Amino acid sequence: MARVYFHCSNSIGVSIDRCGSAVADLAEAKEHAALVVRSLIMTPVLEDWRGWVLHVSDKDGEEIFTVPFASLLGKPH
Repeated sequence: MARVYFHCSNSIGVSIDRCGSAVADLAEAKEHAALVVRSLIMTPVLEDWRGWVLHVSDKDGEEIFTVPFASLLGKPH
């Protein structure tokens, strides 16, 4: 088990995940990242999520991968 952190950023700022989540492997980290992004974009707010990115890092702060929110949003109507 490894602890990974899911930080969100856009051009204005960064939201830091201070607790992290325990994951068994990279595949589970990717699944959890997609879940985090989907849960945020489904929140009923007026935020335009297309400019946001989820940064997944290890306990040392090394970035493992990123997930642009736009990759899960699709094209605007």
